[in-house]
Amino acid sequence: MTSTTTETQTQTRTQTESATESATTPALRPAHIPPHGLHEGQRLLRRLPEGVRERPYDLFHVEPQAATIGAEISGVDLSRPLTAALREELNRALLEWKVLFFRRQHLSSLQQREFARNWGELETNPLLDTGDSADVVRFDKGAAATPSYENVWHTDVTFRPRPAMGAVLQLREVPARGGDTMWADMAAAYDNLPADVRARIDDATAEHDFLPGFRRFYGPERLAPWQDMFPPVTHPVVRTHPESGRRMLFVNTSFTTRIHGLERAESDELLRLLYQQAHVPEFQVRYRWQAGDIAFWDNRATQHYAVNDYGDARRVAERVAIAGDRPF
Repeated sequence: MTSTTTETQTQTRTQTESATESATTPALRPAHIPPHGLHEGQRLLRRLPEGVRERPYDLFHVEPQAATIGAEISGVDLSRPLTAALREELNRALLEWKVLFFRRQHLSSLQQREFARNWGELETNPLLDTGDSADVVRFDKGAAATPSYENVWHTDVTFRPRPAMGAVLQLREVPARGGDTMWADMAAAYDNLPADVRARIDDATAEHDFLPGFRRFYGPERLAPWQDMFPPVTHPVVRTHPESGRRMLFVNTSFTTRIHGLERAESDELLRLLYQQAHVPEFQVRYRWQAGDIAFWDNRATQHYAVNDYGDARRVAERVAIAGDRPF
């Protein structure tokens, strides 16, 4: 049999098989999902940096609240000074879980500040109302005229050259229902980006500005005097954690305005994709507050979202922020 005959027979067989398949396979209507969205499928949920082993805690009990982020700590009285060993173990827990919860501590403002000082100098924020001192921010929500810094995923003060390292938040008064706070793991958000997107952003930088986040609450008269104090700053789109070495997505809807080197339309499209990563439930933890509870989070590695679902009920919180370093 010649090669020409063999090729002819193979071609005939292929055509017959295609015709049979067309006759038996149902036709599907055209369907298209726009690119650069969030899609279903397996998530990579890696809590610890690669190569780091799980270790037990000796000085307190840890109750995980989600897969990669959030742990309730029991057996610690935050009103008392921390020993060096306890501070070191709490810091390890913070790096591993990114946000720590302590039930019913009922700290005074002074005690709350002293606990936070174990991680560095405290910073002030002149754009927000204060409590007992300039470095205690007070959120008293209930009156209709009170600005509501809620319902948006964000990382605190990324409009500063050195955004806060972390924050210690205490709920003084909680509504009967609602008023939870959520945190998102931005290391997991980065890990789960498509490889081509990671390649685009790994060495990119972005502009951060205080105006978009605060323009929702204040008019030009209130904001204009602060423009010189808070000019736009540049941060990496993906920062490296200075202690754990993890790579983390570092853009947020409140303060990140554009990615450098891209046309506005391309920057906006890419930022929309990156903003969405905080919305993935597998990367989140949600905390239901009781009065006197403390949350201590790593502002370098997380975003958070205060849920405003409690109507006219009163919710009073006080936050102390710890000064941070320059992202790299």
